[in-house]
Amino acid sequence: MEVINALGRRKAAVARVYLREGKGSFIVNDREIENFFPTETLQYIAKQPLNVLGLEGKYDIKVNIFGGGVKGQAEAVRLGIARALLEVNPEFRPALKKEGFLTRDPREVERKKPGQPKARKKFQFSKR
Repeated sequence: MEVINALGRRKAAVARVYLREGKGSFIVNDREIENFFPTETLQYIAKQPLNVLGLEGKYDIKVNIFGGGVKGQAEAVRLGIARALLEVNPEFRPALKKEGFLTRDPREVERKKPGQPKARKKFQFSKR
C-alpha cells in the first residue's frame, strides 16, 4: 500500500497526515505521540478515528503539524486521520460521520476591535 496523505485543520492548527499500513507507530513532528501530546486526553482525541473503527496498530501514521495550541493541534490530527482513512476505505464513512470526525469545526477567534479591550468586551461606561 502506498502512502496516503490528508490535511486536517482546526483553529490555527494545520496537520498533514501520512498514513500507510504498518505496525502502529504514531509519529508527530518526529516525536512519539506520547512525547508530543503529554496528556492522555489529547492522545485520545488524536487517536479517536482509529479507536472507533478498531484499527489501532494496523497503520503507521506520521504527522507534520504547525500553528495553534495543543487542543487545536490534536483535533486537526483527528480530522486528518479521518480523511486519510476515508481514502483507504470509503465504507468507513458512515461510522466516522456519525461520530462527527469528518466535519471541519469552523469556529475561529474573533478579531479585536479598535476602541475596545477585546473582541466584544467594552470599556466601563461612565455616565458622569
